Amino acid sequence: MDKLPCVYMFASGRHGTLYVGVTADLMARVHQHRSGSLGGFTKRHGVKRLVWYQTGGDMAGAILREKQLKAWRRDWKVALIEQDNPCWEDLAIGLGFPPLG
Repeated sequence: MDKLPCVYMFASGRHGTLYVGVTADLMARVHQHRSGSLGGFTKRHGVKRLVWYQTGGDMAGAILREKQLKAWRRDWKVALIEQDNPCWEDLAIGLGFPPLG
């Protein structure tokens, strides 16, 4: 996958803790979340499962979308995830990462 502006949501598990973020390199960000190298909130809460992402546009647009999603109510975020990923599968597996252990 080429480097593209990307807004994403990670979760600790199905209906677990959510984290919304933005990156220009989704593959590197998935690795950071899975390895715990980011520290802070995501490491403390075990937020390692990529459950939703959206690529395209430019970084300014991606940052605006991230801010929009962060302001959303939790149930709206859950509905967005479940629209395309009803079982909260780890989408990182489809990007070539191994299943979480």
